[in-house]
Amino acid sequence: MILALHVLIIGIIAYFTGSIPTGYIVVKAFKNQDIRTIGSGSTGATNVKRIMGKKWFFIVLLLDAIKGMAPVFLAKAIYPDTYGIAAVAGAICVILGHSKSIFLGFSGGKSVASGVGTILALNPLAGLVIAIIWAIITYFSKYVSLGSIIALSLSPVVMWYFKSPAAYIAYCVVGAIYIIYLHRENIKRLVKGEENKVR
Repeated sequence: MILALHVLIIGIIAYFTGSIPTGYIVVKAFKNQDIRTIGSGSTGATNVKRIMGKKWFFIVLLLDAIKGMAPVFLAKAIYPDTYGIAAVAGAICVILGHSKSIFLGFSGGKSVASGVGTILALNPLAGLVIAIIWAIITYFSKYVSLGSIIALSLSPVVMWYFKSPAAYIAYCVVGAIYIIYLHRENIKRLVKGEENKVR
């Protein structure tokens, strides 16, 4: 009963944190435009780059990663004896909040930066490796979506390699499936050779 209450509290905090629409706020504040009507319609860093350039791509990427890390760190600090369940509940709710923001009518981004942020908070070494994989694949392929799909697909293996708790590995499996699902249109464009490259 106590564990369920802890999970519920962290889940609510994490969802509302994840729902903060960083990309939407940045574009609205500096360009007075609704990012959901531009490019892919996503509120993520990649779409921000199309409107505001590389600098803001990295700023939003960092802010979204911090948004993912914060609730997980909080859960680990306040509820350390829950076998990782409270932290994982926070991680799941963060990526749900980012992709289905309550502040944007349950729309949002694809949760890649926030997802990597949650992994960094769960296991910093695993998160760092996944971030490096994402950066390498994206740099050489010029496809952010491909880097995201491959990096998140490998996240359960990386988490397992660093001897993480079973709950963390299970989260990476579920998170990877969800984020890849959010990239389903990108996958179709990649197959057809129609996906936009990073310039």
